[in-house]
Amino acid sequence: MARSVRQSKILELISTRAIETQDELVSCLRAANFDITQATISRDIKELGLIKILSAESGKYKYAIVESGDQAVSNKYISIFKESVISIKQAQNLVVLKTIKCMASSICGFVDKLNLDNILGAVCGDDTVMIILPNNLLAMDCCDTLNKLIGE
Repeated sequence: MARSVRQSKILELISTRAIETQDELVSCLRAANFDITQATISRDIKELGLIKILSAESGKYKYAIVESGDQAVSNKYISIFKESVISIKQAQNLVVLKTIKCMASSICGFVDKLNLDNILGAVCGDDTVMIILPNNLLAMDCCDTLNKLIGE
């Protein structure tokens, strides 16, 4: 699978569970049908800028995303967004994003990280993200903003 898909899955995994070691990350990725080595994971961790932080819940260290400021969005995330989103369409006060299989959760998290004005919420399935806005005009603006990210 493509590097961006793998790295997006890594971001999804570390945001949904406490991953303490590279070996644990390799195991999780293999369970998700990624043929991966520890060396590749090491490079991905470096490219994504992941760090280990102390988990308040468990008192153990886990991988986390490095953020500078409240809502940091790196070019890496934008690249993953571009490669993962198939379409962005407005449906009245909703914006619906179709993604490649298993990427909706990561894309939904990215949309949250963008901190766009007027978004009431975003929910996802396996390959679909639905963004809820107060009205049709704001949904159109959101749709335009997201389409600009993928270059359309």
